[in-house]
Formats: sequence, C-alpha cells, structure tokens
Amino acid sequence: MRIYLIRHGETEWNTKRLLQGATDIPLNENGIEVAKITSEALKEVPFDVIYTSPLARAVQTAEILRGERKIPIVRDDRLKEISFGPYEGLCCSKEGYSIPDPGFVKFFSDPGHYTPPEGGESIAELCVRTTDFLTELIENPDNQDKTILVSGHGAVVKGLLSSLTITDLKDFWNGGVHKNCGVSIIEVEQGEARIVQENVIYYDQKRSSNYFE
Repeated sequence: MRIYLIRHGETEWNTKRLLQGATDIPLNENGIEVAKITSEALKEVPFDVIYTSPLARAVQTAEILRGERKIPIVRDDRLKEISFGPYEGLCCSKEGYSIPDPGFVKFFSDPGHYTPPEGGESIAELCVRTTDFLTELIENPDNQDKTILVSGHGAVVKGLLSSLTITDLKDFWNGGVHKNCGVSIIEVEQGEARIVQENVIYYDQKRSSNYFE
C-alpha cells in the first residue's frame, strides 16, 4: 500500500495569514493552478481511491488531482482541519496579529502546551481522530494493494504523520507547516508504515504561501 498525503492548494485566507480551521474557504486562482501542476506531476500514479476532508479547499484539490481517473472521492470528517473556534478569520502573522489571546502563539511555537479557545480543538484531539483514520486505512485488508490519495490540511497532514514520527506533542510541528499542495508518501508493507517522502512540491516555491514566510 502507498498512501499519498497532500495539503490543499492556496486560499485567499492563506495569503492574508488568517486562521481557517473549520471555516469553509475555497481555493484561489493560484491554489487551483498549483493543484493542476501537482496533478500533472502525479498523473502516472495509479490512485485507486481518494479520501478528503469535506471542506471545499480540500475537495477541490482532490477533484483536480483525480483528473480523468474514474475513481471515487470519499469525504471523511476525521480529515477536517483543526478548529480554532472564535479565532477563525483572525490574523496570526506578526504584522496585523489580531488574536486576543497572547498564548495562542504556542500553537506553533510550543504545541505541547497549546490551549485552544472555547469551542476550538486541541492538538491532542486532532491527533486522536487523524490517527484513528490512518490506522483504519492501514489495517483494512482491502487496501493492502491499493494506492490511496488523502487530501487534507496543514495540521491534519502533520497529525496523520505524527502517529508514525513523534512521541511528544512538543515535536508536532517538526519541519514546519507543509506547503500548499506539499505531497508526502507513506509506504506500508506487512502492516508496517514508513514515511518515504515529506512535503515535496512540484511547482516554483515562489508561488507558495505559508504562515512562517
């Protein structure tokens, strides 16, 4: 089994450094273009099925990556982005920072001690649902010979990978937030999973937009 993980393409909120979370924001023009470039780069990959977050930006990315393949796209709520509750739509960059809780910066800088706002979701809670999804995928005998694409979000992709790479939440963001349309690959043999590629992009990096840039 080979599992391809992709973060969705760029949105307008990405370019403005606004927290998206569970808010349903579509791809912008650049996001559509980099998804198309990525789709072209992966056109020979024999995907059997695509799983996606139900949020529009991930679904659009999944549809573009599917291309002409006659394969299903399955929406799964466990792949939704982490919820920031009332902070969604607020700016998290140094310039224009508008989040009222100064402790929110721990989300990126000290994830082991991040406390979500009321109505938001903790990183630990995210890891539970993403690990549940990945474990179910890997342990399903029907998937053993399949090539699967999973379309998700920045924190979701890190959550999926974390079950294979980290033992402490302080290391959650090791390597940083994946770039839009960054592709990672998990290879599974005899039930053992290993990461063979992480956060590779197939377009000019000048077109990427991330919170740390």
